[in-house]
Amino acid sequence: MTTSPAPEPAPAGTVRERLGDVLREGPASAHDLSQRVGIREREVADHLTHLARSLPHRNERLITEPPRCLGCDFVFTERQRYTRPGHCPRCRGRRVTQPRFRIDDA
Repeated sequence: MTTSPAPEPAPAGTVRERLGDVLREGPASAHDLSQRVGIREREVADHLTHLARSLPHRNERLITEPPRCLGCDFVFTERQRYTRPGHCPRCRGRRVTQPRFRIDDA
């Protein structure tokens, strides 16, 4: 007789609470966050938008390290969205790093 393995326990806290916990540990990209929290990468930006709005109530803020073009070294400092840009406006290259996020005290 073979026993089936016990099911894994459900993660503690909401998705946004888990994202906050990961971001307090240090910088992470959307890909890193999706892997560690267990959600799809395309869902991360929406959760980050809501998380950024709720952090000031805890005297914290979401810091974004902007993406950078690997072709011409252009830095997307003015970008407000939490997703990776499709291409560089300067050289039109598609080799652009992902933005990285972290939570810091306000």
